[in-house]
Amino acid sequence: MIGRGGTDNAMRLLVTGGAGYIGSVTAAELVRRGHDVVIVDDLRSGHRDLVPHGAELIEADVGEPTQYEHVMRRIDACLHFAASAEAGISMQRPEAFFHNNTAATLRLLASLIDHGVGRFVLSSTCAVYGDPPAVPITEDAPTRPTNVYGHSKLLIEQALTWLHELRGLRYSSLRYFNAAGATSDRGEDHPVETHLIPRVLETAAGRRDAVEIFGTDYPTPDGTCVRDYIHVADLADAHVAALERLDDHPRIVCNLGTGSGFSVREIVEAAERVTGVPIRTKVSGRRAGDPPNLVAAADHAHVVLGWRPRRTRLDEIVSSAWRWHQRRWAPRT
Repeated sequence: MIGRGGTDNAMRLLVTGGAGYIGSVTAAELVRRGHDVVIVDDLRSGHRDLVPHGAELIEADVGEPTQYEHVMRRIDACLHFAASAEAGISMQRPEAFFHNNTAATLRLLASLIDHGVGRFVLSSTCAVYGDPPAVPITEDAPTRPTNVYGHSKLLIEQALTWLHELRGLRYSSLRYFNAAGATSDRGEDHPVETHLIPRVLETAAGRRDAVEIFGTDYPTPDGTCVRDYIHVADLADAHVAALERLDDHPRIVCNLGTGSGFSVREIVEAAERVTGVPIRTKVSGRRAGDPPNLVAAADHAHVVLGWRPRRTRLDEIVSSAWRWHQRRWAPRT
């Protein structure tokens, strides 16, 4: 397509949450491919140093489009990553998640439509499925979230179906499973870390006394939750593919995963192999809203997006995160 700037194939793109984990990796890939990238991020959980060279950063609240609407007139599409993503915390602070993930996104969508921006890629989640009746999970599985995080994203997916039908919005909703790993210069760094692999690696590095395992009585082979871990660079590639396919496929809903699941205990064992350090664990009760087994059926993404994950070995994923965290945690001189 020809972007508003007039350059063949290059687009002017708005990337919300582009100073965060998945958003920054995707923004860097978009810049590398020659697109003009504007990032909107309030830096509450993002990091200025993760913003790729060549991208413009606007420090603003995504839920307040008046703070950045001057860029709306010159963008071709929006990739939306900005969100609260901690499923466990969503059960403690439901109003904050509906505010950040649902209400703020609806305000963003209204502004995009008002300014004639007709393409939208949503960072969605497998949490929309809840506790699925069958695994691996296909895109036509029932959507019955068991936590507020998943419900807050499902509400946006439902709104997108109407905006597509009534306003002609072309959109892709990418339901990805557990993002993990790192690139050479970007990785996972949250103010309060709730994701398993970083917590395990913090324990290996002596930055945490033990990694907490929430529940050992699930109906899984070793009693701990099973998840499908997908490398963040593969997720970035999928977002680029989804953006490029919107000309031919005006409505895309895809799972992004590897089709393989690993338990909490298997993640700990992989981290021990990678780091060479015994990792202490502490067993706690189940967290509210945690399904036992979430693994993707990802064939649809291959058919529609022409995409398959390339970095699928668990030790490779954990190793990439370990290398990045070691650099991140190294003393600054």
